[in-house]
Amino acid sequence: MNGIKEMDTAIEDMKGEMTAFAREVLSLPAIAPESGGTGELEKASRILELISDWGFDSVERYDAPDDRVPSGIRPNIVLRIKGKDPSLPKLWTFVHMDVVPPGDLKKWTGDPWTLRVDGDRLIARGIEDNGQALVSSLFAARTVLKGKVRPERDICICLVSDEEVGSAKGMVFLVNEHRGLFSERDLFIVPDAGEPDGSLIEVSEKSIAWIKVSTYGKQVHASIPNKGINANLAAMRFLVTMHDELKERYPLKDELFDHPFSSFVPTKREPNVPNVNTIPGEDVSYFDSRILPQYDPDEVFSYLRSRADDFEREQGVRIELEKLQFERAAPPTPPDHPVVGMLKKAAKEVYGVDATARGIGGGTCAGILRRAGFPAAVWSRIEETAHMPDETALLSNYLGDCRVFLRLFLS
Repeated sequence: MNGIKEMDTAIEDMKGEMTAFAREVLSLPAIAPESGGTGELEKASRILELISDWGFDSVERYDAPDDRVPSGIRPNIVLRIKGKDPSLPKLWTFVHMDVVPPGDLKKWTGDPWTLRVDGDRLIARGIEDNGQALVSSLFAARTVLKGKVRPERDICICLVSDEEVGSAKGMVFLVNEHRGLFSERDLFIVPDAGEPDGSLIEVSEKSIAWIKVSTYGKQVHASIPNKGINANLAAMRFLVTMHDELKERYPLKDELFDHPFSSFVPTKREPNVPNVNTIPGEDVSYFDSRILPQYDPDEVFSYLRSRADDFEREQGVRIELEKLQFERAAPPTPPDHPVVGMLKKAAKEVYGVDATARGIGGGTCAGILRRAGFPAAVWSRIEETAHMPDETALLSNYLGDCRVFLRLFLS
């Protein structure tokens, strides 16, 4: 195979194989220990078995130690196709193997770990996040290898662990411990965010501040509330007040981002007491904050701490604040960077869309690369169902994104 159209046809002919590949690897939960899982090793090992005869020029493992999982390691894999000219910048594509838990199984219409096909719709946990990028990038490489086409530059597909809970054992580990893999001249693509029409090329992300709020009062029988201190009630007052105050205190608007404001959202709450007729003496809640780069997240945290001090005096409780995931926004990738131009061209050829460079509130591995001095661009054509029950991707997007990767690999 030499012509791009012939290779597009080869991709179309592999859609059954792509679906089978997705079914196989997504049946293996790859969940971080923080979320009750055992990590990515079983899934990574199965991927390596499935691609063992594809013909990659090299397959390298970079295992991060982690004594919280049975295997003791979190795998990271670099698959390489050597290019004609080793002096050219390498093209890197980063996809993550881990997924989030399925959540409430009653909200699913089937087993989250068994791929279901409904026409063009594929349904399973991880089918979009990040299974679409995983399968599409791998099968673009398979098309190049089967066609015996030697790209101009080295093509590297990096399968990373731990993205869903901060990337300490994935991208952060690679950047810190194996920085020599990368050059600032290289081209970095992270297909882990986008829009349904493929028109978004993400070049900037907000700061992320996940904060644990632990409130301590005095537990008593609910019939004598005057003798206790209701940690549940105090926590709710604090959370709602901070949600409203922080929006007013940090009001800037930046049209570069899909949601142009900072957001400060109370999310998860842990169980407190098991019965109705007890006033809780402890409450644990969480904030997920996505903060525009114009603001200092440490200043936000300091303000929260000062207001928690106020609530302690007013409500008679003790409030502890703990930083969980806490990442300052990285410098943006210039909208005129070559990797952005390559993505625009490929998306236009495949989908007929004029993609534009913008920012998002979500966090991806691209932020870690940017902080390390490696400008990265994020792109995918997705249905935006990540982390939802009945997570869904379109088979047509699997095939289309595969054709986009093919053009990037041969550019």
